[in-house]
Amino acid sequence: MAEGLRKGSKVKWQASGGTAHGKVVRKVTHTMHVKGHKVAATPDDPQILVETEDGARAAHKPEALHKD
Repeated sequence: MAEGLRKGSKVKWQASGGTAHGKVVRKVTHTMHVKGHKVAATPDDPQILVETEDGARAAHKPEALHKD
């Protein structure tokens, strides 16, 4: 997984409504859909699936996430 990020790690990221907080669910290395959006992840270009405290999920590039 991205440097320092593991399943369950608390992270924050910039969202349209400001800073969002959540936890890492898993590393994504294949194409999938989250909330109707295509996540075009590959083993060479992975994304990180995160979940907010209210259960909303999203996928982000590792560099967009920061330890919280």
